[in-house]
Amino acid sequence: MIAMSDEIAASVRARIDEAEARTREIAELLSQPDVVGDSRRLQQLGREQAALQPILDHGRALLDVERQIRDSQPLMQDPDPDVRSLAEQEIEELEARRSALAADLLELLQPRDPNDERDVIVEIRAGTGGDEAALFAADLLRMYLRYAESRRWKTELLSTSATALGGFKEVVVEVAGTGAYSRLKFESGVHRVQRVPVTEAGGRIHTSTATVAVLPRAEEVDVQIAEEDLRVDVFRAQGPGGQSVNTTDSAVRITHLPTGIAATCQDEKSQFKNKSKAMAVLRARLYDLQMQQQHDQVAEMRRAQVGMGGRAEKIRTYNFRENRVSDHRIGLTLFNLDGIMQGQIDPLIEPLVVASRQVHR
Repeated sequence: MIAMSDEIAASVRARIDEAEARTREIAELLSQPDVVGDSRRLQQLGREQAALQPILDHGRALLDVERQIRDSQPLMQDPDPDVRSLAEQEIEELEARRSALAADLLELLQPRDPNDERDVIVEIRAGTGGDEAALFAADLLRMYLRYAESRRWKTELLSTSATALGGFKEVVVEVAGTGAYSRLKFESGVHRVQRVPVTEAGGRIHTSTATVAVLPRAEEVDVQIAEEDLRVDVFRAQGPGGQSVNTTDSAVRITHLPTGIAATCQDEKSQFKNKSKAMAVLRARLYDLQMQQQHDQVAEMRRAQVGMGGRAEKIRTYNFRENRVSDHRIGLTLFNLDGIMQGQIDPLIEPLVVASRQVHR
Protein backbone atom coordinates (compact mmCIF):
# COMPACT_ATOMS: atom_id res chain seq x y z
CA MET A 1 0.00 0.00 0.00
CA ILE A 2 1.23 3.51 -0.84
CA ALA A 3 0.98 5.73 2.24
CA MET A 4 0.09 9.39 1.53
CA SER A 5 -0.32 12.53 3.59
CA ASP A 6 -3.62 14.02 4.72
CA GLU A 7 -3.31 16.55 1.93
CA ILE A 8 -4.36 13.86 -0.54
CA ALA A 9 -8.02 12.84 -0.31
CA ALA A 10 -8.90 9.38 0.97
CA SER A 11 -10.63 8.62 -2.33
CA VAL A 12 -7.37 9.25 -4.19
CA ARG A 13 -5.47 6.95 -1.83
CA ALA A 14 -8.13 4.29 -2.44
CA ARG A 15 -7.75 4.67 -6.20
CA ILE A 16 -3.99 4.19 -5.93
CA ASP A 17 -4.48 1.10 -3.79
CA GLU A 18 -6.90 -0.24 -6.41
CA ALA A 19 -4.32 0.40 -9.13
CA GLU A 20 -1.66 -1.43 -7.13
CA ALA A 21 -3.96 -4.39 -6.47
CA ARG A 22 -4.99 -4.57 -10.13
CA THR A 23 -1.35 -4.43 -11.22
CA ARG A 24 -0.59 -7.47 -9.04
CA GLU A 25 -3.65 -9.23 -10.43
CA ILE A 26 -2.56 -8.55 -14.01
CA ALA A 27 0.96 -9.82 -13.25
CA GLU A 28 -0.56 -13.08 -12.03
CA LEU A 29 -2.82 -13.36 -15.08
CA LEU A 30 0.12 -12.80 -17.42
CA SER A 31 1.80 -15.89 -16.00
CA GLN A 32 -1.15 -18.17 -16.69
CA PRO A 33 -0.80 -20.46 -19.74
CA ASP A 34 -4.32 -19.79 -21.06
CA VAL A 35 -3.63 -16.05 -21.09
CA VAL A 36 -0.16 -16.42 -22.62
CA GLY A 37 -1.71 -18.45 -25.41
CA ASP A 38 -4.37 -15.81 -26.14
CA SER A 39 -2.66 -12.97 -28.04
CA ARG A 40 -5.64 -10.62 -27.85
CA ARG A 41 -6.12 -11.11 -24.12
CA LEU A 42 -2.37 -10.70 -23.65
CA GLN A 43 -2.46 -7.41 -25.56
CA GLN A 44 -5.43 -6.10 -23.58
CA LEU A 45 -3.80 -6.87 -20.24
CA GLY A 46 -0.50 -5.38 -21.39
CA ARG A 47 -2.19 -2.12 -22.28
CA GLU A 48 -4.09 -1.99 -19.00
CA GLN A 49 -0.85 -2.60 -17.14
CA ALA A 50 0.87 0.19 -19.09
CA ALA A 51 -1.96 2.59 -18.23
CA LEU A 52 -1.71 1.80 -14.50
CA GLN A 53 2.07 2.17 -14.30
CA PRO A 54 2.22 6.01 -14.37
CA ILE A 55 -0.23 6.14 -11.45
CA LEU A 56 1.97 3.84 -9.37
CA ASP A 57 5.15 5.67 -10.39
CA HIS A 58 3.74 9.02 -9.31
CA GLY A 59 2.37 7.55 -6.08
CA ARG A 60 5.73 6.04 -5.15
CA ALA A 61 7.56 9.24 -6.06
CA LEU A 62 5.16 11.19 -3.86
CA LEU A 63 5.78 8.75 -1.01
CA ASP A 64 9.53 9.22 -1.38
CA VAL A 65 9.24 13.02 -1.36
CA GLU A 66 7.11 12.94 1.79
CA ARG A 67 9.68 10.68 3.46
CA GLN A 68 12.42 13.19 2.61
CA ILE A 69 10.35 16.03 4.05
CA ARG A 70 9.84 14.12 7.29
CA ASP A 71 13.57 13.35 7.50
CA SER A 72 14.43 17.02 7.00
CA GLN A 73 11.99 18.39 9.58
CA PRO A 74 14.24 17.74 12.63
CA LEU A 75 17.02 19.77 11.02
CA MET A 76 14.83 22.85 11.33
CA GLN A 77 15.54 22.70 15.10
CA ASP A 78 19.32 22.40 14.69
CA PRO A 79 21.28 25.01 16.73
CA ASP A 80 23.46 25.78 13.67
CA PRO A 81 21.76 28.53 11.62
CA ASP A 82 23.44 27.34 8.41
CA VAL A 83 21.97 23.86 8.86
CA ARG A 84 18.53 25.36 9.53
CA SER A 85 18.81 27.52 6.41
CA LEU A 86 19.77 24.57 4.23
CA ALA A 87 16.97 22.46 5.70
CA GLU A 88 14.45 25.22 5.07
CA GLN A 89 15.58 25.55 1.45
CA GLU A 90 15.46 21.78 0.93
CA ILE A 91 11.99 21.46 2.45
CA GLU A 92 10.73 24.32 0.30
CA GLU A 93 11.98 22.57 -2.85
CA LEU A 94 10.57 19.23 -1.72
CA GLU A 95 7.16 20.75 -0.99
CA ALA A 96 7.09 22.30 -4.45
CA ARG A 97 7.87 18.90 -5.93
CA ARG A 98 5.22 17.29 -3.75
CA SER A 99 2.61 19.76 -5.03
CA ALA A 100 3.60 19.10 -8.64
CA LEU A 101 3.48 15.31 -8.16
CA ALA A 102 0.11 15.52 -6.41
CA ALA A 103 -1.31 17.63 -9.26
CA ASP A 104 0.00 15.19 -11.86
CA LEU A 105 -1.37 12.26 -9.88
CA LEU A 106 -4.81 13.82 -9.63
CA GLU A 107 -4.72 14.36 -13.40
CA LEU A 108 -3.80 10.72 -13.97
CA LEU A 109 -6.71 9.64 -11.78
CA GLN A 110 -9.25 11.61 -13.79
CA PRO A 111 -11.88 9.38 -15.45
CA ARG A 112 -10.65 8.09 -18.79
CA ASP A 113 -12.50 6.99 -21.88
CA PRO A 114 -12.43 3.17 -21.62
CA ASN A 115 -11.55 3.02 -25.32
CA ASP A 116 -8.51 5.32 -25.09
CA GLU A 117 -5.92 2.56 -25.34
CA ARG A 118 -7.58 0.82 -28.27
CA ASP A 119 -6.37 0.70 -31.84
CA VAL A 120 -8.57 2.63 -34.24
CA ILE A 121 -10.16 2.44 -37.65
CA VAL A 122 -10.13 5.81 -39.41
CA GLU A 123 -12.65 6.38 -42.19
CA ILE A 124 -12.15 9.38 -44.47
CA ARG A 125 -14.80 10.31 -47.04
CA ALA A 126 -14.85 13.08 -49.64
CA GLY A 127 -17.67 15.53 -48.99
CA THR A 128 -18.80 18.51 -51.02
CA GLY A 129 -16.39 19.67 -53.69
CA GLY A 130 -16.10 16.86 -56.24
CA ASP A 131 -12.54 16.01 -57.30
CA GLU A 132 -11.07 18.63 -54.96
CA ALA A 133 -12.84 17.03 -51.98
CA ALA A 134 -11.41 13.65 -52.98
CA LEU A 135 -7.90 15.14 -53.23
CA PHE A 136 -8.35 16.71 -49.78
CA ALA A 137 -9.38 13.30 -48.41
CA ALA A 138 -6.07 11.95 -49.75
CA ASP A 139 -4.23 14.84 -48.06
CA LEU A 140 -5.88 14.01 -44.73
CA LEU A 141 -4.91 10.36 -45.13
CA ARG A 142 -1.26 11.32 -45.67
CA MET A 143 -1.42 13.63 -42.65
CA TYR A 144 -2.65 10.84 -40.39
CA LEU A 145 -0.20 8.29 -41.80
CA ARG A 146 2.72 10.64 -41.12
CA TYR A 147 1.42 11.36 -37.63
CA ALA A 148 1.15 7.63 -36.95
CA GLU A 149 4.69 7.12 -38.24
CA SER A 150 6.00 9.84 -35.90
CA ARG A 151 4.46 7.97 -32.96
CA ARG A 152 5.67 4.59 -34.24
CA TRP A 153 2.15 3.30 -34.71
CA LYS A 154 1.45 0.65 -37.33
CA THR A 155 -0.97 1.40 -40.16
CA GLU A 156 -2.77 -0.77 -42.69
CA LEU A 157 -5.12 0.30 -45.46
CA LEU A 158 -8.35 -1.68 -45.16
CA SER A 159 -10.38 -0.24 -48.01
CA THR A 160 -9.94 2.40 -50.72
CA SER A 161 -12.12 3.94 -53.38
CA ALA A 162 -9.76 5.99 -55.53
CA THR A 163 -10.44 8.65 -58.17
CA ALA A 164 -8.67 9.14 -61.48
CA LEU A 165 -6.83 12.23 -60.15
CA GLY A 166 -5.32 10.40 -57.19
CA GLY A 167 -7.89 11.33 -54.59
CA PHE A 168 -10.23 9.13 -52.57
CA LYS A 169 -13.99 8.99 -52.51
CA GLU A 170 -13.50 6.89 -49.38
CA VAL A 171 -10.50 5.37 -47.65
CA VAL A 172 -10.38 3.27 -44.47
CA VAL A 173 -7.16 2.71 -42.53
CA GLU A 174 -6.38 0.85 -39.32
CA VAL A 175 -3.98 2.53 -36.89
CA ALA A 176 -2.50 0.28 -34.19
CA GLY A 177 -0.51 1.63 -31.28
CA THR A 178 -0.68 2.56 -27.60
CA GLY A 179 -3.14 5.40 -27.06
CA ALA A 180 -4.17 5.66 -30.72
CA TYR A 181 -7.83 6.29 -29.91
CA SER A 182 -7.01 8.72 -27.08
CA ARG A 183 -5.28 10.99 -29.62
CA LEU A 184 -7.17 10.47 -32.86
CA LYS A 185 -10.73 10.45 -31.51
CA PHE A 186 -10.77 14.25 -31.68
CA GLU A 187 -10.43 14.07 -35.48
CA SER A 188 -14.01 12.86 -35.96
CA GLY A 189 -16.08 15.42 -37.81
CA VAL A 190 -16.23 17.56 -40.93
CA HIS A 191 -12.92 19.03 -42.11
CA ARG A 192 -13.14 22.02 -44.44
CA VAL A 193 -10.43 23.12 -46.88
CA GLN A 194 -10.09 26.51 -48.58
CA ARG A 195 -7.58 26.62 -51.44
CA VAL A 196 -7.14 26.89 -55.19
CA PRO A 197 -7.78 23.40 -56.62
CA VAL A 198 -5.31 21.92 -59.11
CA THR A 199 -8.24 21.72 -61.51
CA GLU A 200 -9.00 25.46 -61.23
CA ALA A 201 -7.59 27.43 -64.17
CA GLY A 202 -8.75 30.83 -62.95
CA GLY A 203 -6.95 30.76 -59.61
CA ARG A 204 -10.14 31.05 -57.56
CA ILE A 205 -10.29 29.69 -54.02
CA HIS A 206 -12.79 26.87 -53.55
CA THR A 207 -14.21 25.44 -50.33
CA SER A 208 -14.47 21.67 -50.07
CA THR A 209 -15.01 19.21 -47.24
CA ALA A 210 -14.11 15.72 -46.12
CA THR A 211 -15.60 13.75 -43.26
CA VAL A 212 -13.48 11.79 -40.79
CA ALA A 213 -14.81 9.06 -38.49
CA VAL A 214 -12.51 7.53 -35.88
CA LEU A 215 -13.79 4.23 -34.50
CA PRO A 216 -12.22 2.22 -31.68
CA ARG A 217 -11.21 -1.16 -33.04
CA ALA A 218 -13.56 -3.79 -31.66
CA GLU A 219 -12.63 -7.33 -30.74
CA GLU A 220 -14.93 -10.32 -31.13
CA VAL A 221 -15.67 -10.25 -27.40
CA ASP A 222 -16.92 -6.65 -27.69
CA VAL A 223 -19.59 -7.25 -30.31
CA GLN A 224 -21.54 -10.49 -30.61
CA ILE A 225 -22.55 -11.01 -34.25
CA ALA A 226 -24.71 -13.95 -35.20
CA GLU A 227 -23.78 -15.60 -38.48
CA GLU A 228 -27.40 -15.59 -39.62
CA ASP A 229 -27.47 -11.78 -39.25
CA LEU A 230 -24.83 -11.35 -41.97
CA ARG A 231 -25.16 -11.23 -45.74
CA VAL A 232 -21.90 -11.68 -47.63
CA ASP A 233 -21.73 -10.54 -51.25
CA VAL A 234 -18.71 -11.09 -53.51
CA PHE A 235 -17.96 -9.22 -56.73
CA ARG A 236 -15.11 -8.10 -58.94
CA ALA A 237 -12.97 -5.26 -57.62
CA GLN A 238 -13.45 -1.90 -59.28
CA GLY A 239 -10.78 0.72 -59.96
CA PRO A 240 -11.08 4.48 -60.63
CA GLY A 241 -13.92 5.13 -63.06
CA GLY A 242 -15.56 1.79 -62.25
CA GLN A 243 -13.48 -0.46 -64.48
CA SER A 244 -12.77 -4.00 -63.28
CA VAL A 245 -9.24 -4.49 -62.00
CA ASN A 246 -9.18 -8.28 -61.78
CA THR A 247 -10.93 -11.28 -63.25
CA THR A 248 -12.10 -13.00 -60.06
CA ASP A 249 -14.83 -12.23 -57.55
CA SER A 250 -12.42 -11.28 -54.77
CA ALA A 251 -14.12 -8.10 -53.46
CA VAL A 252 -16.38 -8.62 -50.44
CA ARG A 253 -19.28 -6.66 -48.98
CA ILE A 254 -20.67 -7.75 -45.60
CA THR A 255 -24.04 -6.40 -44.48
CA HIS A 256 -25.38 -6.64 -40.93
CA LEU A 257 -29.05 -7.26 -41.63
CA PRO A 258 -30.57 -6.03 -38.31
CA THR A 259 -28.94 -2.58 -38.62
CA GLY A 260 -28.26 -2.29 -42.34
CA ILE A 261 -24.64 -1.36 -41.60
CA ALA A 262 -22.24 -2.65 -44.25
CA ALA A 263 -18.51 -2.79 -44.93
CA THR A 264 -16.70 -3.43 -48.19
CA CYS A 265 -13.12 -4.38 -48.98
CA GLN A 266 -11.63 -4.98 -52.41
CA ASP A 267 -7.96 -4.06 -52.02
CA GLU A 268 -6.62 -7.60 -51.60
CA LYS A 269 -6.49 -10.23 -54.36
CA SER A 270 -7.59 -12.83 -51.82
CA GLN A 271 -11.31 -13.04 -51.06
CA PHE A 272 -10.46 -14.42 -47.61
CA LYS A 273 -8.29 -11.39 -46.76
CA ASN A 274 -10.91 -8.97 -48.05
CA LYS A 275 -13.56 -10.68 -45.95
CA SER A 276 -11.35 -10.48 -42.85
CA LYS A 277 -10.71 -6.76 -43.35
CA ALA A 278 -14.36 -6.00 -44.11
CA MET A 279 -15.37 -7.85 -40.95
CA ALA A 280 -12.96 -5.77 -38.87
CA VAL A 281 -14.50 -2.56 -40.25
CA LEU A 282 -18.05 -3.85 -39.74
CA ARG A 283 -17.30 -4.88 -36.17
CA ALA A 284 -15.87 -1.42 -35.42
CA ARG A 285 -18.94 0.29 -36.89
CA LEU A 286 -21.30 -1.88 -34.86
CA TYR A 287 -19.25 -1.29 -31.70
CA ASP A 288 -19.38 2.44 -32.35
CA LEU A 289 -23.16 2.27 -32.72
CA GLN A 290 -23.38 0.25 -29.52
CA MET A 291 -21.25 2.75 -27.61
CA GLN A 292 -23.27 5.69 -28.94
CA GLN A 293 -26.49 4.08 -27.77
CA GLN A 294 -25.03 3.43 -24.32
CA HIS A 295 -23.59 6.91 -23.90
CA ASP A 296 -26.06 9.24 -25.60
CA GLN A 297 -26.40 11.37 -22.50
CA VAL A 298 -22.64 11.79 -22.02
CA ALA A 299 -22.11 12.43 -25.72
CA GLU A 300 -24.78 15.13 -25.67
CA MET A 301 -23.12 16.82 -22.70
CA ARG A 302 -19.75 16.78 -24.46
CA ARG A 303 -21.20 18.16 -27.69
CA ALA A 304 -22.94 20.93 -25.78
CA GLN A 305 -19.86 21.97 -23.81
CA VAL A 306 -16.95 21.33 -26.15
CA GLY A 307 -18.37 19.88 -29.33
CA MET A 308 -16.20 16.77 -29.19
CA GLY A 309 -16.90 13.98 -31.63
CA GLY A 310 -19.88 15.46 -33.45
CA ARG A 311 -19.47 14.04 -36.92
CA ALA A 312 -22.07 16.32 -38.49
CA GLU A 313 -20.36 19.49 -37.35
CA LYS A 314 -17.57 21.41 -39.02
CA ILE A 315 -14.68 20.95 -36.63
CA ARG A 316 -11.72 22.44 -38.50
CA THR A 317 -10.82 24.69 -41.43
CA TYR A 318 -7.58 24.44 -43.42
CA ASN A 319 -6.81 27.68 -45.32
CA PHE A 320 -3.84 27.11 -47.62
CA ARG A 321 -3.45 30.69 -48.86
CA GLU A 322 -3.02 31.97 -45.30
CA ASN A 323 -1.10 28.88 -44.09
CA ARG A 324 -3.75 28.75 -41.36
CA VAL A 325 -5.72 26.03 -39.61
CA SER A 326 -8.57 26.79 -37.21
CA ASP A 327 -10.23 24.36 -34.83
CA HIS A 328 -13.73 25.71 -34.27
CA ARG A 329 -14.52 23.65 -31.17
CA ILE A 330 -12.04 25.47 -28.94
CA GLY A 331 -11.37 28.64 -30.97
CA LEU A 332 -7.77 27.67 -31.75
CA THR A 333 -5.95 29.11 -34.78
CA LEU A 334 -2.43 28.13 -35.83
CA PHE A 335 -0.34 29.45 -38.71
CA ASN A 336 1.60 26.29 -39.42
CA LEU A 337 -0.54 24.52 -41.98
CA ASP A 338 2.50 23.22 -43.87
CA GLY A 339 3.77 21.39 -40.79
CA ILE A 340 0.32 20.15 -39.84
CA MET A 341 -0.24 18.59 -43.26
CA GLN A 342 3.10 16.81 -42.74
CA GLY A 343 1.59 15.08 -39.71
CA GLN A 344 2.63 17.53 -36.97
CA ILE A 345 -0.85 17.66 -35.44
CA ASP A 346 -0.01 17.45 -31.73
CA PRO A 347 -0.36 21.28 -31.39
CA LEU A 348 -3.99 20.74 -32.43
CA ILE A 349 -4.61 17.59 -30.41
CA GLU A 350 -3.08 18.65 -27.07
CA PRO A 351 -5.50 21.57 -26.46
CA LEU A 352 -8.40 19.27 -27.34
CA VAL A 353 -7.18 16.71 -24.79
CA VAL A 354 -7.07 19.44 -22.13
CA ALA A 355 -10.53 20.71 -23.06
CA SER A 356 -11.95 17.19 -22.93
CA ARG A 357 -10.55 16.61 -19.43
CA GLN A 358 -12.11 19.84 -18.20
CA VAL A 359 -15.50 18.64 -19.43
CA HIS A 360 -15.20 15.47 -17.35
CA ARG A 361 -14.38 17.29 -14.13
